[in-house]
Amino acid sequence: MSTVREDSEARLLVPSLMFIALVVAAVASLGAPLITSVATTFHVSLDSAQWTLTIALLSGAVATPVLGRLGAGPHRRATILATLAVVVAGSALTVLPLPFAWLLVGRAAQGVGLGLTALMMGVARDHLPAGRSAATIALISVVSIIGVGLGYPLAGLLTEFGGVRAAYGLGLFVTALAFLAAWRSMPVAPEGRSAHVNVAGALVLAGGLFLVLFLASETSLWSHHLAVAVVLAIVAVLLLCAWTASELRSKTPLVDVRAVRHPAVAGANIAMFVGGIGMYLLLTLITRYAQTPHSAGYGFGLTTFVAGLVLVPFSVLGFVAGKLTPRVRMRIDAPLLLAGSAVVVGGGFVLFAVARSNVAELFVAMGVLGFGVGSFTAAMPGVILAVTPKSETSSAMSFNYVVRSVGYSLGSAIGGLVLAAGTDTGHPFPNDGAYTTAALVGIAAMAITTLASLALARRSPETHPTEEPAGGTSRTTTP
Repeated sequence: MSTVREDSEARLLVPSLMFIALVVAAVASLGAPLITSVATTFHVSLDSAQWTLTIALLSGAVATPVLGRLGAGPHRRATILATLAVVVAGSALTVLPLPFAWLLVGRAAQGVGLGLTALMMGVARDHLPAGRSAATIALISVVSIIGVGLGYPLAGLLTEFGGVRAAYGLGLFVTALAFLAAWRSMPVAPEGRSAHVNVAGALVLAGGLFLVLFLASETSLWSHHLAVAVVLAIVAVLLLCAWTASELRSKTPLVDVRAVRHPAVAGANIAMFVGGIGMYLLLTLITRYAQTPHSAGYGFGLTTFVAGLVLVPFSVLGFVAGKLTPRVRMRIDAPLLLAGSAVVVGGGFVLFAVARSNVAELFVAMGVLGFGVGSFTAAMPGVILAVTPKSETSSAMSFNYVVRSVGYSLGSAIGGLVLAAGTDTGHPFPNDGAYTTAALVGIAAMAITTLASLALARRSPETHPTEEPAGGTSRTTTP
């Protein structure tokens, strides 16, 4: 009877974990396809409207390590429910007829939900059978990516028919469902856990991450106020260095920096950072190219909804890759899968660079990108969790997601800078060749990611992500 009950609970738990990860990713990404509509509806500039996306990424990057540490302790269920309550409240603010400032507050609250993905992985690792937890964790990682592809076309469709409030209304509906799903299914954490949040360290990290993501999103600052941008970049580096030193001295670190220094974890995070730059760069290039009007001499002038449909192959093939990766993982070590996935993403860049004369070619490039990203993100937890104790699952994956967020933001910024450099004075759109240049930059990023993953494969023994690393529940450290 006990086995039957456990199987039943697992069947309920897994869909809930997937749904929550999908919802928080899709809702946080709602800002991207709605920027133009927000600017029109609230009578603000496009730069101001851009903050509906940026502020969600910022709050998510700051909240992720804090939630990861709280999720490692005995109050994980309460942390998940409280976070989803914040997301629901933020979603309500985006729907109510309030001024633009309140919309930004709501978007910031929605972004906090991005920190839940790592907690979903911690729940899966603690409460699912060993053989099932690895596949579930891989799919949670993939779902957090493909949520973007699902959110874009739905938001575009609702905006065309009901305005921007209707699109945000969808976010309120699904986040409320996610809260109910968590209320019904989230188990309490195993006994014997403890989690103390280093508040001072969290504030310093928040400051450093804010500056990094702010500089990544405000590309005009680099072109018009270079000295200010450089000073802010130096301050960001100093804050992050101070945070690292504080974490190494702290008995209750927000992130176990010593564990992050483990060759496998460090190599995985480097690959995630550089790979994230390339992956998000291609995603933004294709969507921007698709919406460029014919008057520019290229592009297809697609509406927000139709341009969102270009992301459907990304989501579908990303999910397929996520389902296949655990099976392939039984034969190929995770670092080699990372390298192969990076090559696939690089192939997507090559396709975009040489073949973008019709929409079908963009669909193909987006599908290749989705398959590569899906495989990459599904393989990533296997590298990190193979050397991470169960008690540190949420914290370790939270750090990886912060690295990913920064990489994605830099990828978007680099794409903007390259396209801006290829825009002639007095012309609203960049030259077609600027897209080719940006694609070449992406190919270089994925080449570096491939080399980093291969180096990691040479240094890492064959490991299995569901097994507890040597040392039981003690923290993994590097001498």
